[in-house]
Amino acid sequence: MNNNDIQILDKQTIESMIYTIRGQKVMLEYDLARIYGYETRDFNKQVKNNVMRFDNDFRFQLTIDECYSILMWKNSTSSWGGTRKLPYAFTEQEIYMLMTVLKGGTHE
Repeated sequence: MNNNDIQILDKQTIESMIYTIRGQKVMLEYDLARIYGYETRDFNKQVKNNVMRFDNDFRFQLTIDECYSILMWKNSTSSWGGTRKLPYAFTEQEIYMLMTVLKGGTHE
């Protein structure tokens, strides 16, 4: 995908991507990557390249139990199912910061 592939999603779809984990509203890396038109690995690379722009607690890695509870809650196959690492959750406040970071980023 490239920057022109940003997806416009309806409110219900976006709301289905928001979870409450550890008492915080979060979105998962692969959902954010999908919204912004990135492959998950490229999305994470952009975040890593700009990590200094975020607060220290802007994201956290899910535990295996948290992943399974999300998959069970969704009751469907998830894009997380085939990955070998646990996904990151991004806090609600920092999702807005992602917009500025990713808008300026380029896909390789």
